[in-house]
Amino acid sequence: MVKYLVSRAGRSILIAARAYILIETQVGRSPDVAAALQSMPGVPSVDIITGDFDIIALVEAQDMVSMADLVTGLVQSIPGVTRTITCVAA
Repeated sequence: MVKYLVSRAGRSILIAARAYILIETQVGRSPDVAAALQSMPGVPSVDIITGDFDIIALVEAQDMVSMADLVTGLVQSIPGVTRTITCVAA
């Protein structure tokens, strides 16, 4: 498993799991969902996009279990999120 040493806010974190989450939202909810994502730890990048999905977010975690918890426990529970696809980075 590839691991990355990431420095954020003056501290270093070992990251072993990184993924892009494609997020579909209810009509008009993209800004609210994006704001909620930006406030979450482990989500360094969020962009509103066009196409089949409304948002793409980069998520990072120390392992795949933590990644799954982040996606299913936090991201998918944000009001306005209707569907997600997780693309794990190699």
